[in-house]
Amino acid sequence: MLTGLDQLEFRILDWIADTFQSGWIDSLAPMVSFLADGGWFWILLAVALLFWKPGRKVGLTMALALILSFLVCNVTLKPLVGRARPFDLNPSVRLLIPKPADYSFPSGHTQSSFAAATAIYRNKRLPGAAALALAALIGLSRLYLYVHFVTDVLAGALIGYLLGCLADTLINEMRYRHNAKKRKKTRTAPNRAKR
Repeated sequence: MLTGLDQLEFRILDWIADTFQSGWIDSLAPMVSFLADGGWFWILLAVALLFWKPGRKVGLTMALALILSFLVCNVTLKPLVGRARPFDLNPSVRLLIPKPADYSFPSGHTQSSFAAATAIYRNKRLPGAAALALAALIGLSRLYLYVHFVTDVLAGALIGYLLGCLADTLINEMRYRHNAKKRKKTRTAPNRAKR
């Protein structure tokens, strides 16, 4: 039995399909969505930044954001909520990608993308803005592909944003404590020498 919210969300998905469906978007949407399959694009970017000294803090923040996103989305919320996907409730739809096997809420592709993109944005505004735009496109692709409801994508974007902020805060706190310890050691070392 569909709730009023489900019916509204199906109307939105059908409107997206009716309004934007075209051959080139049918080809593009799976490619955009693929960037966040298993978070591979964001993981590779984080690893690459870890090996580049000026980008190390961003890479570390992204890595923590992606770990938090996996724990919150895939380990906790998806099994807890257990929401069916749109194509499960409307099997007449022809999918352009293989059927995802897990639950619908929240959108893991969107959440991990916004978590990683927010981690970038909090440290580097211009690349971060580009990353957020890509994250938004990934979220939209999940709607176009009929594998998520609008609330799945909106929740994924919001939770991902919050986790990106949390990761940045935690990394800044760890760096502050580490630098404070180094400063303390530097101040006490000459005193020991005088004794």
